[in-house]
Amino acid sequence: MSWVTQLARPEIVALRGYQSAAWEPELVRLHANELPWRPPGDDSHAGLNRYPEPQPQALIERLAALYGVSRERLLVCRGSDEAIDLLIRAFCRAQCDAVIVCPPTFGMYAVAAQIQGAAVHSVPLRAAGDFALDDAALLRACSARVKIVFLCSPNNPTGNLLDTAAILRTAQALAGRALVVVDEAYVEFARGESLVQHLAQHPNLCVLRTLSKAHGLAGARCGTLIAAAEIIQLLSKVIAPYAITQLTLEAVLRLLEPGRLVAMTSRIEQIRAERERVAAAVARLPRVTRVWSSAANFFLAQFADAAEALSRARAAQLLVRDMRIYPELPGALRVTIGTAAQNERLLQAWE
Repeated sequence: MSWVTQLARPEIVALRGYQSAAWEPELVRLHANELPWRPPGDDSHAGLNRYPEPQPQALIERLAALYGVSRERLLVCRGSDEAIDLLIRAFCRAQCDAVIVCPPTFGMYAVAAQIQGAAVHSVPLRAAGDFALDDAALLRACSARVKIVFLCSPNNPTGNLLDTAAILRTAQALAGRALVVVDEAYVEFARGESLVQHLAQHPNLCVLRTLSKAHGLAGARCGTLIAAAEIIQLLSKVIAPYAITQLTLEAVLRLLEPGRLVAMTSRIEQIRAERERVAAAVARLPRVTRVWSSAANFFLAQFADAAEALSRARAAQLLVRDMRIYPELPGALRVTIGTAAQNERLLQAWE
């Protein structure tokens, strides 16, 4: 028995996943209870009257090349949110197992765990250390019940990269005991490298990637889990059939062509430059008490009167995110970098 099958829920290990209708597009499909005609106005390549390929191989190949991993390490999901949900459902038994989160961080880790009935243990990032990972405290909190540790780097909402050495020490210490899932939704905006290069040395390390941020495809809902092949095989039994729609598949394949990726690189550089410019300008405002350094497409700022800052932004027809729900972030607002004109309008509202 492998460490994955020992760690996962036994009923998921024993589960026989749903068998989709065979995918043989060169043959006439009289086996999937589909209509033989396209609906009026359907201009998709394959036809919306047909079910899409369950795990589209062309998309897997394109994403595997983009992220520099082998195909068997990759599962395509409806955004990173679905990958988070699948991991918890496959590895956490309700009212028995637990996950660890490091607040302030992305809220879906805890929400997905609570939906599954798993306990949520919090090991806060070190606020006094610019929200660095407290890996020693994290390991002390890792009881036998903990099956997954969720880390976000760059972290949402603080924007900082977590220390790679600390993450790898954590993965090494938890080998065979728990998964260490690193959410890299914003890594394209950082100057650091992805942790996918360490997967071979740390089989319990999982990486989440998404097309929502740097690729501008939030509405397409296309994310990726990159992990050991055995983990991918296990989650393939849990993921919903036909998770990626035909329209999403065709749009994403078109938008991931090499020429489009060159344009994406240019946009990332624009976002980085605007992030530094706008964050510096906000830091100079008299009622701003702190702006944290960011490696994402947003930054976090602390205001003497956050309610007033929110009101002024709304009056300028702009929304920023209120982060005061986190005890570690009193008076903090998260600002996503927009166009230069939008950013300037925000600065004028706050001046």
